[in-house]
Amino acid sequence: MSTVAPSETPPRATTSHARELNRWWVVKLAVMALLNAGLLYAAYSALMVQEWAILGFTAVLLVVVNWVYVSRRMVPAKYLLPGIVFLLVYQVFTMGYTAYIAFTNYGSENTIRKDQAIEQILRTGDVRVEGAADLPLAVVRDEAGDLGFAVVVDGVVQAGTAEEPLEPVGGATVGGNGAPEEVPGWTVLNLGQILEVQSEVTALRVPFSDDPADGWVRTQTGSVGFQSSPRYSYDEATDTFTDLTTEVVYTPNDRGFFAAPDGSRLTPGWPVTVGFENFQRMLTDSRISSALLQAGAWTFAFAFLSVATTFFLGLFLAMTFNHPGVRGRKVIRSLLILPYAFPGFLAALVWRGMLNNPYGFINSTILGGADIPWLTEEWLARFSIIAVNLWLGFPYMFLIATGALQAVPGDVYEAARLDGASAFRQFRSITLPLLMISVAPLLIASFAFNFNNFNLIYFVTEGGPNIPGHPLALGETDILISVVYKVAVVAGTKQYGLAAAMSIVIFLIVGLVSWLGFRQTRKLEEVL
Repeated sequence: MSTVAPSETPPRATTSHARELNRWWVVKLAVMALLNAGLLYAAYSALMVQEWAILGFTAVLLVVVNWVYVSRRMVPAKYLLPGIVFLLVYQVFTMGYTAYIAFTNYGSENTIRKDQAIEQILRTGDVRVEGAADLPLAVVRDEAGDLGFAVVVDGVVQAGTAEEPLEPVGGATVGGNGAPEEVPGWTVLNLGQILEVQSEVTALRVPFSDDPADGWVRTQTGSVGFQSSPRYSYDEATDTFTDLTTEVVYTPNDRGFFAAPDGSRLTPGWPVTVGFENFQRMLTDSRISSALLQAGAWTFAFAFLSVATTFFLGLFLAMTFNHPGVRGRKVIRSLLILPYAFPGFLAALVWRGMLNNPYGFINSTILGGADIPWLTEEWLARFSIIAVNLWLGFPYMFLIATGALQAVPGDVYEAARLDGASAFRQFRSITLPLLMISVAPLLIASFAFNFNNFNLIYFVTEGGPNIPGHPLALGETDILISVVYKVAVVAGTKQYGLAAAMSIVIFLIVGLVSWLGFRQTRKLEEVL
């Protein structure tokens, strides 16, 4: 009878192990193929739009990913690489890009590159060609759903879109009014459909050819078109625009616009570096500085009161239901954390409806038709914000306080009782200090969260009630982050550079408060 030496592997086990390795190798190959395909597509997209920084990062990432996951020696890196990539993309890049924007005039009029701005000015700056005959026209859509024009030029039906110049269409028919009636490959819109997209139709420009000098077809009625030609010519050698109707020359200025000697300028522009101008505006512009001071004071008060109220209510409930004499503690604890289980934005919207005056549930039902302006009076609105945040936040504090209390040794309380300490003295000298060691970092994190709690402000009051006549449409319950939102999005002229500078200031404030808080926490640990 043959025997198998202890150092040898049975043939059947070896075969099974080999099959398992082959199976995992195929899975790994498929995952790597998908990952490489995604990265190559991202690199190709960055190349098409000439985003060289993104292209470089994607190329480096492509090389590193394949090197790490193909090499057998890079075992630790296989686990660290995903986290590092997400850190770079979602934290480092975001912070760096925000810092870059803060030193530019990036805004609603300066959002694209200079070459894109030049192309946009050439495409949108046009005048009607004098003496040109009207063109019978029909508004059409191509198979992709893009709007276009079908016109009759010298008896031939031609069709095109803003991106595709006019091309003859075979088999097209012309109606009794001389306009195209049926255009193969295109859908002709009727009057009702044209009215639904009237603004898009009147803004549409369909080029005659790939050369912008040949002009475009435009329409104001949707049935008759006219030929327009470029109003401006661009000289690449001198980097200037010339108005062909007035001979005025526009040169690039330090604000990212082509400007004339009289100060008029062509739009759009492009972002340029403005140094510390956005930060200076926060101090020198009275409209902005007053808004930041008022919102800043309320932001600190809101964040502090939110943390204090939720913590002490959560701690009170935790101490109450931590007592062994309370019956049904598990059920009650489960019910108390229900607000924490609801999505925050949905709960805020529900509370906004309940606090509505006069139709909200609180006024109309609970208070019997009372007329209390919970959301439209300054101090009541602030009280409502704190109250809603208390309802949303106390379950979290209740959970962490419950866990911290259960970690406090029972013999400490026994020794205190033997020494004659009252219940309040035990809380002040034992419970609270021991609790703060483990809870203080979470309280600091909660303060930072509420300092930027945009969702609650936006969904409950939208920052209101509004301050009459304020140029930034500031409200009484606006916090700093909602002021940033109003500057960047709500204001008539969007100022993303200024908003980014304000965001950096908020980041520095939160960072300073967090650093001071952690420093005090370490001192508490040393004392105890």
